[in-house]
Amino acid sequence: MLLNYINWNVDPEIVGFWGLSIRYYGLLFASSFFFGYIIMQKMFKKEGLTIELLDKLTVYMAIGTVIGARLGHCLFYQPDYYLSNPWEIIKIWHGGLASHGAAVGILIAIYSFSKKHKKPYLWTMDRIVIVVALAGFLIRMGNLMNSEIYGNPTELPWGFIFIRNGEVLPKHPTQIYEALSYLIIFVLLYFIYNKKGAQLKQGLIFGLFLILLFTARFFIEFIKEVQVNFEQGMSLNMGQWLSIPFILIGFFLLYRSLKQQSAIK
Repeated sequence: MLLNYINWNVDPEIVGFWGLSIRYYGLLFASSFFFGYIIMQKMFKKEGLTIELLDKLTVYMAIGTVIGARLGHCLFYQPDYYLSNPWEIIKIWHGGLASHGAAVGILIAIYSFSKKHKKPYLWTMDRIVIVVALAGFLIRMGNLMNSEIYGNPTELPWGFIFIRNGEVLPKHPTQIYEALSYLIIFVLLYFIYNKKGAQLKQGLIFGLFLILLFTARFFIEFIKEVQVNFEQGMSLNMGQWLSIPFILIGFFLLYRSLKQQSAIK
């Protein structure tokens, strides 16, 4: 029966030398900025904006993403440990990044960028979230290469047996479920931007992003293994509780933008 399943035993390290290593996760994480930059470059050129402004935006994004993701993991999932060992927070190479923390970090970073460079906040977010969805796809594929953040046991034929982690039962490859969801969201939002971008009210693409991405995350969490011990026995896990506010904000932004759109017509 196990022959129907996928035996997953990929080494997360691509190559190592002089005590350093290049890993799939790091490469995919870095590539999310590379491909995101190329796509944003096309958007900026289309709208007659300078590449210099894009470079500044990229710096804000990088800082907000990394700091937010790291602090999100430390404070949302293991606050007792990291508050008792604050120096461990900066050891990002030990692993531990949270997508909800990254979302908060990006929101704060883009607010700072918008204030300093006199660009409307929602205008900026409507463009940023398109490439964030693509980044989500690449990062979740990195999680797959790390054999981490997978799901509960399954009898479905596409279940993965994560051999490197000592698993003997097939598990839901929730990394792939999330990755494909984010890729579809990226394609949809980019299509909407190219088709109707200039005609849409600010906040519509951002609102759609929040609703689609965090709703997908909310439901996939039902079949995902708990990340930390305190989630055991919870009706909704930490990832789901953190998704709800983003979904509600998304519906508010979508309602607001559609109302303004209809008022113009």
